[in-house]
Amino acid sequence: MLKSLAERHARYAAFRETVSELSELSDRELADIGLSRTQIRSVAMEHAYGPCA
Repeated sequence: MLKSLAERHARYAAFRETVSELSELSDRELADIGLSRTQIRSVAMEHAYGPCA
């Protein structure tokens, strides 16, 4: 149970960090890496939880 809780916390922390870092980029920088601002949350979700999340 604790391992599961710790894993969920770590995944959520990775999600938040990814959203935060990508949100700091300008629209131009996001476009350079092939993303739009509307994709930030879905990219962060995939990064933290995997492609089927």
